Amino acid sequence: MSNISRDSDVVELDGPPAFEFGCKVRARRAVRNDGTFRGKDIGEILCEKGEEGYVVSIGTFLQQFYIYGVEFIATGHRVGMKRKEIEAVTASQERAADRCAPGGFEAEIVAI
Repeated sequence: MSNISRDSDVVELDGPPAFEFGCKVRARRAVRNDGTFRGKDIGEILCEKGEEGYVVSIGTFLQQFYIYGVEFIATGHRVGMKRKEIEAVTASQERAADRCAPGGFEAEIVAI
């Protein structure tokens, strides 16, 4: 199993999710369909860089990453995003961690 290619050596699941349900986020890059989004062609853009949406689900991938289901306002697409692909949207970036950091209620995390 040493031939597994990973995006990172960091195992995010060792800590809590970076975003909570309902947190407003922004796409840090455009995301294209890798074939897992029904009704769209492979390579078709699902969200543009800067597009805003809300975290509506939190799952896991490869026992390493949290995957945040983000519903984008402009398109209505629900796209699975990694932590590095999104950022919190707030009036002040200093408060981003306070608004979207875990705490306040128990979130159900599901494995995909």
